[in-house]
Amino acid sequence: MNTRQDELRRDLDATLQARKELGKEYEPELVDSFLTRLESRLDARLDARVERRVAERLDDYGPAEHLRRRSGRSGTRLPMASLVLGIPLTAIATNGGSNGFTGLLGLVVCWTGIVGVNVAAALGNRREDRRPKQPRSEWD
Repeated sequence: MNTRQDELRRDLDATLQARKELGKEYEPELVDSFLTRLESRLDARLDARVERRVAERLDDYGPAEHLRRRSGRSGTRLPMASLVLGIPLTAIATNGGSNGFTGLLGLVVCWTGIVGVNVAAALGNRREDRRPKQPRSEWD
């Protein structure tokens, strides 16, 4: 941190010396030049800090968790999709058999698979929710 402050101090001293040598008429250009350099340094520091924080987040949660959090996925997509897909699958399962037993068997197999997928997804989300949460920022 001291090297950055020393470098910034040298830049400021050089700008002040140039102002003394060039006079007041060049003062706005010198100030603008110094502020531009200062702004670029601040941007670089901020970019580095953001990259470091993003890398820490990816390390904490892994890419899949990061994408899940980023997308704002709620827990209702899979059950809704299951219900939407369950209607045509039910029709196919019951009409496919020539007698009532095979239609009933197809219906049971179809809905057992749908329920199984939903239960597995719910248990997986529940296990993820048990992981200790990292604060999103130092303010949390």
